[in-house]
Amino acid sequence: MSGNLAELIQSLEPEISSKLEIEERANARPVSWQQYEMLLLKLQDTAYYRVTYLNGVLEIVSPSRRHEGVKKRIATLLEVYFEETDTQYYPLGSTTLRQQERLGGTEPDESYCIGEEKTLPDLAIEVVFTSGGIDKLAVYQRLGILEVWFWQKERFSLYRLEGESYKEIPHSELLPDLDLTLLSEYVRHSNPLLAVKAFRQHLQGIIQ
Repeated sequence: MSGNLAELIQSLEPEISSKLEIEERANARPVSWQQYEMLLLKLQDTAYYRVTYLNGVLEIVSPSRRHEGVKKRIATLLEVYFEETDTQYYPLGSTTLRQQERLGGTEPDESYCIGEEKTLPDLAIEVVFTSGGIDKLAVYQRLGILEVWFWQKERFSLYRLEGESYKEIPHSELLPDLDLTLLSEYVRHSNPLLAVKAFRQHLQGIIQ
């Protein structure tokens, strides 16, 4: 195991209560695919860390409490949308997505198959509070994820895979009837319970 990776693993602390408000990022290189998979096994019972791998570079992020709160709000609101619009979906959460032959792997904040269950999700969602690190779009391109949404600076940015590259799109092509402006408003809402209730009522009003 490379020295950098060994030091990185040793720095992973089981006690996380003191780090809830701080999002930390650590990198190691060069890291082989086998070392990456060994680390995933080591961390399989620790949902706290997010691990990304691209071309021999490994990144571990410890999400902040704020990060986890926002990603949960997005998931809850999206699943309300799926229920109220009778959209068939399969939630995959932060499951590890990886392709050894393309040397890419990551754990999205949230992910979904739309319409039918598949090996890889159609949609991956990333909540971004810190800059730098591995280019997530480059990883998702290698994995062949159709749509990637980033929540950054209180708004969504959407990307759709076309051929071998992503293009930014103004609205979701997977969920063309979803009002992203409205969804963003409820993600930003100060009261999660009221946000869910209001969003559901709005959707029911449209459907009726």
